[in-house]
Amino acid sequence: MPVISELLKLLDLEPLEVNIYRGQNRDLGTGRVFGGQVFAQALVAARRTVDEPREAHSVHGYFLRPGDLKAPIVFFVDRPRDGGSFTSRRVTAIQHGEAIFHLSASFHVAEEGLSHQTVMPSYPEPESLRPELDLLRERSEQLPDALRNVLTQDRPIDFRPVPLGLNGDTHSPKRAAWFRTVSPLPDDTIIHQAIAAYASDYGFLPTALLPHDIAIRDPRLQLASIDHTLWMHRAFRADEWLLYVMDSPSAAGARGFVRGELYTQQGVLVASVAQEGLIRLKDGRHSIR
Repeated sequence: MPVISELLKLLDLEPLEVNIYRGQNRDLGTGRVFGGQVFAQALVAARRTVDEPREAHSVHGYFLRPGDLKAPIVFFVDRPRDGGSFTSRRVTAIQHGEAIFHLSASFHVAEEGLSHQTVMPSYPEPESLRPELDLLRERSEQLPDALRNVLTQDRPIDFRPVPLGLNGDTHSPKRAAWFRTVSPLPDDTIIHQAIAAYASDYGFLPTALLPHDIAIRDPRLQLASIDHTLWMHRAFRADEWLLYVMDSPSAAGARGFVRGELYTQQGVLVASVAQEGLIRLKDGRHSIR
């Protein structure tokens, strides 16, 4: 099966009953369900219950428990409100009888209104950068044996990280990457929104590690997303290049805060992202629990 078909299959949830859906998992090498996957699937489940042509504009998720890769996820959708302009949905993701994730989403009819945006930062164009997958495959012998095949497998999304230190400071809590799917996608808006939701959690929280010179696989480190929020401002396609600009204004209390912006290659700001996550060290003063 082509790798993009595998991602689309993950997002094509199986209806079990009214407001109840089931989704499968894909292993990305973390030993647990990738947070972006359950976030995207919950968004799809919510949109399945919206009958009118309204698209998501605000999506908030809380990660409650690690997801089990070997078990399907069941999504229960609650319908708090269907208003004249906005529709609200709540989704609970369940495994083994316990909630692993909560999502709240708001959908809005298309309207014209005031418009402004920040200017897209200047970074190298994606065509001038190498795919992250190629970089990983080149140093595959340095990867842990148990993860080598998973980390170097074909990917449905082509991530092209901007090299750190373009401003002369490799420890600045800022990074950027371009991404798009490796193949064209259907025109359905929710597919593009869900894939952006999926991709927005990839490598996001580690931005908060950059000032501390700590690698993501440092054995002292416990890293986990706590919550994740995505606001979608304008229409976009996930099979066209999107620039993901990330920064971390704060880390404190064993938590790191990161935020991001998504721009089209033409400089249009299409989405904003924010996340707080656990960053806990075992170094004599802190213990991993």
